[in-house]
Amino acid sequence: MESLSPQQQMSRMLTGYWVSQALYVAAKLGLADSLKDGPRTADDLSPATQTHPKALYRLLRALASVGVFAEDDHHRFSLTPLAECLRSDVPGSQRSLAIMTGEEHYRAFGQLLYSVRTGKIAFEKLFGVPVFDFLQNHAEQAKVFDEAMVGVHGRESAAMLDAYDFSGVRVLADLGGGNGSLLSAVLRKYPAMRGVLFDLPGVAERAKANIQVAGLAERCQVVGGNFFEAVPGGADAYLLRHIIHDWDDIKAKTILQNVHRAMGKDSRLLVVESVIPPGNAPSFAKLLDLTMLVIPGGQERTEDEYRTLYEGSGFRLTRIVPTTAEVSVIEGQKAS
Repeated sequence: MESLSPQQQMSRMLTGYWVSQALYVAAKLGLADSLKDGPRTADDLSPATQTHPKALYRLLRALASVGVFAEDDHHRFSLTPLAECLRSDVPGSQRSLAIMTGEEHYRAFGQLLYSVRTGKIAFEKLFGVPVFDFLQNHAEQAKVFDEAMVGVHGRESAAMLDAYDFSGVRVLADLGGGNGSLLSAVLRKYPAMRGVLFDLPGVAERAKANIQVAGLAERCQVVGGNFFEAVPGGADAYLLRHIIHDWDDIKAKTILQNVHRAMGKDSRLLVVESVIPPGNAPSFAKLLDLTMLVIPGGQERTEDEYRTLYEGSGFRLTRIVPTTAEVSVIEGQKAS
């Protein structure tokens, strides 16, 4: 982008949704899965994907121009490393993320002006309910959300485990633990550790099968509940990954105060989030913050904002451990 004029750079930015929506359609149609056994033409792919052959060709050609798929002299398309990310059967698959961001998230971002003008949540304006209530009542979208989070968080889990030492933690409580992928990764690395996965009852039920498949049922208790009301006691460390950023300061403080009540005096608080850096440098967190604005109504935070949030909830921020991913481990202990 640096070699482009400001006008060209702005044009690329303004039309960014052209590519994101093309990726959504490719993901929804399962095109990467259809090409995993070798090159095929749009005419070959059209019947199975229930698409118009020429229109499908135009979609594939456009994505090939940005490195997603590759077209040969016989108009056959094949996978590239980028296209591999859209396969549903690869580690770190981004297919569900492309579907999720292309549907409800895309519609919510279309109402960004509403959120900026009012400070209110665009998702709720569109769908009539908060996003997590929506997912509880829409099983298909909840499944896509779970799969998308695995794709997003897979690299973060490895980076977190490389950066943060969980030695000495006998019992780890993963609050809002979702499908259990993070807690499973930690328990596999620390075989003497026991885990507690805590989430809403419906989510917890879905997670039980994953914990069972991972062979961790004897070491991991799955508990349903609501962290706005109470969280399980007895853990040495309480882990919240991408939980606090979903909520405004008042609700985030409620969660943290419930954790504070459940914790022993030597327990650790481990919040895993992106931390917004100062200055004008590019930052994934600064754009993710807009997603928090329009969809759950939360926010990304700076180090100072986390320190203030911790202090207001009875904690002392002890250190921030960066990782090679976009997140850091924001460690805290009881201040009183």
